[in-house]
Amino acid sequence: MGAYFLGSLPIVYSIGKLYGIDLTKEEDAHIALWHKVGRLPGALGIGGDLAKGAVPVLVGKALSFDIQVVALAGLLVVVGQMWPVFTNFDGGKGNTTGITMIVSLVALKPLLAALVPMAAGILVRTAPRLLNPKQSMQERLKLGGPPSLSMPLGMAAGFAVLPLSTWAFHQPPGETLALLALFLLIMVRRLTAALKPDLKEAKDRSVSTTSVLVNRLLFDRSFR
Repeated sequence: MGAYFLGSLPIVYSIGKLYGIDLTKEEDAHIALWHKVGRLPGALGIGGDLAKGAVPVLVGKALSFDIQVVALAGLLVVVGQMWPVFTNFDGGKGNTTGITMIVSLVALKPLLAALVPMAAGILVRTAPRLLNPKQSMQERLKLGGPPSLSMPLGMAAGFAVLPLSTWAFHQPPGETLALLALFLLIMVRRLTAALKPDLKEAKDRSVSTTSVLVNRLLFDRSFR
């Protein structure tokens, strides 16, 4: 349970609160912290959530715990990030913490199989801005960017590939099962996060519920 409580720590929200900003209603707390508070606090918040995913896995490995126990601890820290006890069980989507969890846990070959679609999705989103000569350096370094279909699709593909790749490379079954559970939980979080207001908006816009759910699963948003 220690891993769950570690994942639940509201690092980003706490930094925002120190600066008098409530980030609980923001669509992306990391981006909001970066833009509304500053790059250094934003980097600290993102770094904190990244560290959450690595700490229980690296500690478990250092103490020579069974790999199934280590994998479960890594899974629980992501669960804590998604449904944190300290913020009424309403947290993030688990992607940031999930990435460092898998990087710390998974062997190189199966890890690369999962990171390729993730990296591709991120590059498709960010490369045009970074390479645009008309953009100032300030604009190029801006965190986030316009709404992206490629990035959430690449992240979903990467998390889906993970259990398949660990199974194909004969990793311990407990590790594969934990990574399968991680993928399913990330999809559940995509489906359920702030769903009620979006369903109400969909009804007002005459958009079908099926369309909303498919968009959430594939693109991590209700409307395209």
